[in-house]
Amino acid sequence: MNRRRLSPRLRIQFVGLLMILGMAALGLRLWWIQVAHGAEWTAQIRGSSQATVRIPSVRGEIKDRNGLTLVQNRASYEVDFYLPEMVKGYRERFGPPPLAEHRAIISGMPKDVKEPDIIKIVNNGIVPRLEDLDLARDYNSKNLERHYRNDTEVPYSYIKDIDFPTMAKFSEHDVGLPGVDIAIKPVRSYVYGALASHILGYVGAPDDTNKEEARKFTFYQGDVDGKSNIEKAMDDYLRGKPGVRYLRRNAKGAIDGVLKEDPPQQGANVFLTIDARIQAIADEALRAVSRAGAVVIDPNNGNILAMASVPSFDPNAFIPSIKAKDWQALRKDEADPLVNRAISALPPGSTFKLITSLAGLRKNLTNAKFNCGGGVSYGEHFFQCWVASKHYTHGTLGLADAIKVSCDSFFYQYGNAAGIQSIDIIGKMLGIGEESGLQLSGEQAGNMPGPEWMQIHHPQERWSQAQTANVSIGQGYTLVSPLQLAMAYATVANGGTCFYPRLVDKVLNQDGSPVLDEHGKPAVPQTPRMRSDLRREVTPDQIELVRKGLWKVVNEDGGTGGRARLKDVVVAGKTGTAQATERGHEENVAWFVCFAPFEHPKYVVAVMVQGASGHGGEVAGPIATRVLERVLAQDEGKFDMQVAWLAPAHHANPLQLIKAVSYAGGNLGSEDEEGADNGQSADVQMASDNASPDVEQEPDAQGKVKGARVARAVPAPPPRQPNFFERLFGGKRPAPQPAPTPVRRRF
Repeated sequence: MNRRRLSPRLRIQFVGLLMILGMAALGLRLWWIQVAHGAEWTAQIRGSSQATVRIPSVRGEIKDRNGLTLVQNRASYEVDFYLPEMVKGYRERFGPPPLAEHRAIISGMPKDVKEPDIIKIVNNGIVPRLEDLDLARDYNSKNLERHYRNDTEVPYSYIKDIDFPTMAKFSEHDVGLPGVDIAIKPVRSYVYGALASHILGYVGAPDDTNKEEARKFTFYQGDVDGKSNIEKAMDDYLRGKPGVRYLRRNAKGAIDGVLKEDPPQQGANVFLTIDARIQAIADEALRAVSRAGAVVIDPNNGNILAMASVPSFDPNAFIPSIKAKDWQALRKDEADPLVNRAISALPPGSTFKLITSLAGLRKNLTNAKFNCGGGVSYGEHFFQCWVASKHYTHGTLGLADAIKVSCDSFFYQYGNAAGIQSIDIIGKMLGIGEESGLQLSGEQAGNMPGPEWMQIHHPQERWSQAQTANVSIGQGYTLVSPLQLAMAYATVANGGTCFYPRLVDKVLNQDGSPVLDEHGKPAVPQTPRMRSDLRREVTPDQIELVRKGLWKVVNEDGGTGGRARLKDVVVAGKTGTAQATERGHEENVAWFVCFAPFEHPKYVVAVMVQGASGHGGEVAGPIATRVLERVLAQDEGKFDMQVAWLAPAHHANPLQLIKAVSYAGGNLGSEDEEGADNGQSADVQMASDNASPDVEQEPDAQGKVKGARVARAVPAPPPRQPNFFERLFGGKRPAPQPAPTPVRRRF
């Protein structure tokens, strides 16, 4: 069979077709790469000739309820070391860098690893040039070495917050060193120093670098984190959006300029319920003693108008980092300046009789009377009334008069008649033994003890009438914070509505619009939040009976709170003096809680003083009265409290006992002020601050240099009119000094 062969013509046409198809496929491929995906390749080529630096976000401001700025941002000039660029520059100028060997864990196994000796590179290649210009500074070499091994993406801060003359010197001279950069960063400025320091908190470097995000940039500058209190609780809202700086590389790969910059965006502004003027009044009044806490509440909505604690601290000391010696001094201070005593839990003494009174009314003891014969026996123990030391008795009393004279014997019997279950129910309704929900660092919930609490915490003990007697007068295991007591008294002051305390009023974006949550609602509701309605357990008339007793404490002869009387305003309140134990040391705690005006209360003030040798009425009472008197006078336009910078409050001998507190023109006391309640001494629960600030380590031997020390900037009052820097960073510059010549980045 003969096969038909293709003619030469057809073979040529077939080969030509194959060539055309090949050319078409090649052309299509070129189009696909150069046209369809040309932008991607162009970006990759461009990316190989540039470097990116993450610019930290700018935090929002913290303001009081009137819009007064309490925390803002200022410019901080820093000298940063970009360590990989520094090693690369050393290699180009001097050849192979010196090596160091260290033990590392590789794949779970210890191994000796060699790496460039970053300490020698800095000391031999960088420091001499800085010394020539008097710009060298001692540093911690171990910290530098650790940074190079673990955080190469993050610039190492060689000098933080340098002063203006040093900045000018850097601007005038061409340092000409690879890896050395001058950076302007926004840092926190606590405008009024120690004012409200226990509320505002402070910020610091993050504990860990976000490695996944850091890999997106050539160099990574992280945001600061809120470390305590409002700065921490509202961190998600205060934190802004980071920016990006694009740097140009030359043909040798060295960075020689800035291509462009996308500036960071500022976070939201947080408005507190705090009134800075009332806060200043409370801070000033509290400085009459060495260890104390105070709270001012609006009883009509639960807003916290002031919260003060002494001793105090200046959060600016933590910015941009706190020196190791200063941090150690704060932690070792026997007065514990970092502790917020307004949210610490201590035995409340007779101020707790408010809760006992309401518990008895709940059990229909409105008309009950009990006799004071100097004390009451339970089991083998005789519980004295505080008047026993004065060699007289109170006689037979009803509830209002028992509150007036703070008769322990009455409340031992009244509390047992009411029963510990009723005391526990009322206590929990008012927030005793429970956290406030404010998310303040180290807040202590305290104790609302009862049989169930005893079984959990002290299973070897059995509840008895003696335990109930102790609780009834605010002793035993009972622990309450000034904030909790203020909220309890606010409930009685307003007629029975118990609110949760509010510290954050609103959160607004920079354009003034409210920050919304995932459901499209304001992130912080401005409406008060009710914890409970006391009128479900006691009648309005019964609440009024307790209010009458608190009125008698201050306004009738024989009341224990006579020092709180004011000329033009009717005040009601309650004194208390309790025994407490802190770190094995026993001492008295003085209390006074009051509200005014009596008919239509606007303010509740709670004051607690540790280390009192005098009574609550003569130690804590005058402080609360001074706060209340000035706040009310300010409302009437008769007093104007100036909000100004405050240095930290600190007494030379903070453990010295306090007999009495007096102010010029203050009220005199009476002979009827109660002494310490004779009950079991309880261990206090102090609000611990477990924050981990950014601690600047002291220089070591290898980090010592011969050059002059570089001074840290000292912030000055900000100018009133915002300049370009303020509009960009949302803060104010530290001083009205001439701007330095723009610095060319030197890598």
